[in-house]
Amino acid sequence: MTTQAEKGSAFRALHDRHGAFVIPNPWDVGTARLLAGLGFEALATTSAGYAFSVGQRDTTIGGEEMLAHAATIAAATDLPVSADLENGYGDEPEEVAETVRLAVGAGLAGCSVEDATGQSDKPIYEMTYAAERIRAAAEVLRGLPFTFTLTGRAENYLFGRADLKDTIKRLQAYQEAGANVLYAPCLVKKEDIAAVVSSLDRPVNVLMGMQGVRLSLADLSAIGVKRISVGSALCRAALGAFLRGAREMRDKGTFNFADEAVSFQDITEMFEE
Repeated sequence: MTTQAEKGSAFRALHDRHGAFVIPNPWDVGTARLLAGLGFEALATTSAGYAFSVGQRDTTIGGEEMLAHAATIAAATDLPVSADLENGYGDEPEEVAETVRLAVGAGLAGCSVEDATGQSDKPIYEMTYAAERIRAAAEVLRGLPFTFTLTGRAENYLFGRADLKDTIKRLQAYQEAGANVLYAPCLVKKEDIAAVVSSLDRPVNVLMGMQGVRLSLADLSAIGVKRISVGSALCRAALGAFLRGAREMRDKGTFNFADEAVSFQDITEMFEE
């Protein structure tokens, strides 16, 4: 079994090599093992995907449950796993630090902390305070005997604040505060992504899997992106197939959806030890 230290080193090395890599997002142990079996080199949890899998909306899962879920994913394969820890499950820098401390204890290779408040009237933390939260998280990692990768997230675009200048300033502040990787979800224009990459001297993660966005691994690698995640897209794709099949049965009384299903034998073989 691969140790946490080995996973941490392998994960950081993926960010240091030439070109970009894809870090897909499983939402349970089964999908984690399937992705590992397909040859991916690292995994990242998805808070939304996990919430959907237990019948809840995104951001409704508490920190204790989400950390337990992340630990389960981390233990399911020999791949390094980075956890989506939303806003760190607390406003205060000390609370974020404690969440990251628990993430380290959960056997993870990394985690992300975002600057979203969870409050509809003020969805994004003030920049200086958001950077203090990242700095508190980074401080936890300084004394570790192994490598752990902290990702700082700027959530402007996810909340309809299409302010590239402010987003770049935020990512620069999180870089200065100690984040190892920077991430601004929902950037969709190639030129905006390129501007972010050129403004930072740390690896950049980009979210793909959004409807209508057709940038490829090659496209993103060419402009200097290092890591590409898909958030809840794989989960939503699976749920889309599920709903299409269920609606066909309900509305037509037919079962043609099964023609698109993976065979029982194939999926069984993929789960063989």
